[in-house]
Amino acid sequence: MGINSTYSFPEFKGKRVFVTGHTGFKGFWLSVWLQKLGAHVKGYSLEPQYIPNLYSLKGGGHLSESEIGDIRTFNSLSKSVCDFQPDIIFHLAAQPLVRYSYENPLETYETNVMGTAHVLESLKMVDGECVVVVITTDKVYHNNEWYFPYREVDRLGGYDPYSSSKACAELVVDSYRNAFFHPLRIKDHQKRIFSARAGNVIGGGDWSMDRLVPDIVRQLQEGSEIAIRNPTATRPWQHVMEPLAGYLSIAQAAMQKPETFVDGAWNFGPDPSDNLKVIEIVKMAISSWGAGTYSIQQDIKAPHEAGILNLDISKALNTLCWHPKMDAAKAVQLTIDWYKQFYAGMDPMELIHQNIDTYTSMN
Repeated sequence: MGINSTYSFPEFKGKRVFVTGHTGFKGFWLSVWLQKLGAHVKGYSLEPQYIPNLYSLKGGGHLSESEIGDIRTFNSLSKSVCDFQPDIIFHLAAQPLVRYSYENPLETYETNVMGTAHVLESLKMVDGECVVVVITTDKVYHNNEWYFPYREVDRLGGYDPYSSSKACAELVVDSYRNAFFHPLRIKDHQKRIFSARAGNVIGGGDWSMDRLVPDIVRQLQEGSEIAIRNPTATRPWQHVMEPLAGYLSIAQAAMQKPETFVDGAWNFGPDPSDNLKVIEIVKMAISSWGAGTYSIQQDIKAPHEAGILNLDISKALNTLCWHPKMDAAKAVQLTIDWYKQFYAGMDPMELIHQNIDTYTSMN
């Protein structure tokens, strides 16, 4: 029996949880789930970038507290953390797009590297126990474009500014853990710091630009042909609730076993059989939608993007008893169904709650 085999997460009830990036796709889903678990949630983030977006649709009313702020501004962020005095911090605020990072590398590094440093520096202002989970990405690894899955101990790197900025963020996490919050001195500082690396996440309510599934949905909704840039690119696809369950599992394990649960990095990805090509995801989405066409429009002048990337998830499987509950086909179906119901007039919050209930009831 593992630490949390049921995904009930009882440790979060009544806890004060600080979520950066709560106006974004994953941050919104996480904050809703935390509220559902009985946590007192404060979100800290920039205004949403895209219209529509989940946060604006619900007016931020899904949270106990919500503050619009920039993690690049240390004074305002640290004051927010100090005033709230969280038990748990989930750091999701980031510049999350590869292609955007080519056009805006300085903003990407400022947000992803210094923003992470600001969050961890703010941790010094928390008086009691606090668990921090910093969300990075599967793209932190030095990608050799091979089929072997990357383990948490493998070399970090990054070809593009986004990937390398997230690898840099991992180094910041490691430095703060060693220099200021070392696990061997936990009785003194009472802080635990972890990082989490997830695969390509899909789910309802993501309207970001230059992401495969949001682009597919936009084109399906408009009745236009789906344009595919990199049909053979292979990624570890997973529904948003899979890594979120992993993040919650890390924090809960750290609270349950504060002196024995080992700090460090964690991979959360799908079963290896769900490392699929872009073209396969497109076909699944068209099938779930019930209509649609696609064409391949490769751009030889486009910036470099990884051709293949796989994650080794054995650490999470064996230590947390976290495991993927959905295959890629189910993840795509649940995602497309969410959008279809949303465009048919259903409340997005109700759809998220339904998805969470469905997910937690799965074996």
